[in-house]
Amino acid sequence: PRATTPTSFESPRAPTLRLLPMQSGTTTADIGKQLIRSGLTQFFLGFLLGFVPILHYFHGAVAGDVGPTFLKNMTLWWGCPAVLMEYVLKTGGLGMAAVGLCYTVFAPSTRTEVSGPEQWAPTLCHCGLTFAAVWMAVGYVAFNRIWPNFYFEPVPTGKNMWLGGQLAGIVVYVYGMYVALSGAKALVNVTGKTGHQRG
Repeated sequence: PRATTPTSFESPRAPTLRLLPMQSGTTTADIGKQLIRSGLTQFFLGFLLGFVPILHYFHGAVAGDVGPTFLKNMTLWWGCPAVLMEYVLKTGGLGMAAVGLCYTVFAPSTRTEVSGPEQWAPTLCHCGLTFAAVWMAVGYVAFNRIWPNFYFEPVPTGKNMWLGGQLAGIVVYVYGMYVALSGAKALVNVTGKTGHQRG
């Protein structure tokens, strides 16, 4: 009789990739990890952006023309174009991380897939904040070429377009956070009901 060489590929236990589901879907734990990772990234970018106002005012101090009016008027700290987006990135990043922790803590023990809109929540939040920050930086340079000194004059057309682009990114972020918060709230409610039933 003809001998055949046995191969491990014929055994159903050989392929380790079968540990993953055949149709992979985003789970609540995946949403939590993505939100935490993206949130910490945005917070770190906001932290770096926070040095821009400091350099901005160092430049003003070196250039001179710093009188008692400047020292008394603390609202001039908002004069730097980067201040608004600095706070948006820091606050938005911390919010994403907090909601991501809720997904991680209250995730069910079994693998549970999430709905379609909920899968897009981390991407919407991350892209919304990123778009707003990029628009702030690139738009400031580009609009200054079209309307010189549009921010400090101000030139209403240029400043409204510049702020409008940032607002569009923030709106996308807020919608993503709304979807994520709704999912986290549902997880908390399900966990609470399960705990009461066990008790």
